[in-house]
Amino acid sequence: MKLTAEEEAILSGRRGEPARRVLEMQIATGEFFGAERMVPVTSAHLTGDPESMGEAGLAFVEELARQGARFVVPTTTNSCNVDFALYRELGQPEEVAQQERRLRELIQAMGGMLLTSCTNYQALYQPRFGEHLAWGDTGTVIYANAVCGARSNFEGGPASYAAALTGRVPAYGMHLDECRWGTHLVEVGDQPKGVSDWGALGVFVGRRLTNYWLVPVFTGLEAEPDADGLKQLGATLASYGSMAMFHIAGMTPEARTREEAFGNRKPRETIVVAPGDLDLTYRSFAPEKEEVDLVVFGTPHLSIFEVRRLARLLEGKKAHPNTMLLLTTNAQVKAMADQFGYTKVIEATGARIVVGVCYYIMTPREMARRHGLRTVVTDSAKLANIIAAYGYNPIFRPTAECVEAAVTGRIAR
Repeated sequence: MKLTAEEEAILSGRRGEPARRVLEMQIATGEFFGAERMVPVTSAHLTGDPESMGEAGLAFVEELARQGARFVVPTTTNSCNVDFALYRELGQPEEVAQQERRLRELIQAMGGMLLTSCTNYQALYQPRFGEHLAWGDTGTVIYANAVCGARSNFEGGPASYAAALTGRVPAYGMHLDECRWGTHLVEVGDQPKGVSDWGALGVFVGRRLTNYWLVPVFTGLEAEPDADGLKQLGATLASYGSMAMFHIAGMTPEARTREEAFGNRKPRETIVVAPGDLDLTYRSFAPEKEEVDLVVFGTPHLSIFEVRRLARLLEGKKAHPNTMLLLTTNAQVKAMADQFGYTKVIEATGARIVVGVCYYIMTPREMARRHGLRTVVTDSAKLANIIAAYGYNPIFRPTAECVEAAVTGRIAR
């Protein structure tokens, strides 16, 4: 790789051992992917919670902090394992909370901002067109690329810390024009009607395109998705297909026309979403039993508009006594929900709004063991994809069906 004078200085140790060490790691990554240079970034979004990092990951961060590491670009944190106000009530392990406290102290000492949200683009900052980033969470990356026209690869775990410490990343993948052009045409003949339907569309396509280097281009949509619809579509494509980019012809910024979306190349293949395909996608998540143990909303974090809709759907109702009902969001949305009275309405049902977490990193195995949880109903296609690996039977359904399941404690088989 061709390095600048500043990068050579970092590599010689003039900016300290932590920056030298992680730049070496970044150069090795860049050479693996054929990068010819580094590219400066304007912000980093750290991924890696104590449970998924494990002792080795936590030791990596502790070593950086002990050596005096300091972030050189604005740096925020992704969702975490525990809400300190609720983890004891929910029965999460004390040792995980202690690890979370330790990690937060280390990140703050290095200059990071404890956002603890997977929707930084809704809670804090929407990147501008062409801005280079080092974001970690897959849902944040695909939203930044597709919706904002910014540029980031999946900078997961140690890679996100490295970028925050050097202020740069290897220039490969989504930082290059040729990797952002469309590869597959998706003709949508089954129109999404609600936010979760955009997740169902993402499942349908993500199950067929399972490659980071593929980019679907959606056409035929009769209505454009709002910000929450785009959030669900992107997070689901990233979760099921490991994709970091998509286009909607005539809507997203690098797809003013279908030809522009494809870089004036022909699509490799056309995928047709026929009438009824979205419903079949929902029904592909089959319940093992009618009784519902858990209903979860959020993943990615709920926006204030989603919280308002849930408050309206739940008003005057009670969650079934055998069904746990959780909503996950960030502190900013929770504060607004408190102010507007939505929290009071939602919690009157017996639900809990859990702040800063996503359920699949909320020590889900321990939650299942402690509360006897198996069947989880959710309108989050991303959660339905991930949580199965933790021994759950996930049922992905539209939002209103999830609310009904929470109240009746049952789901139709």
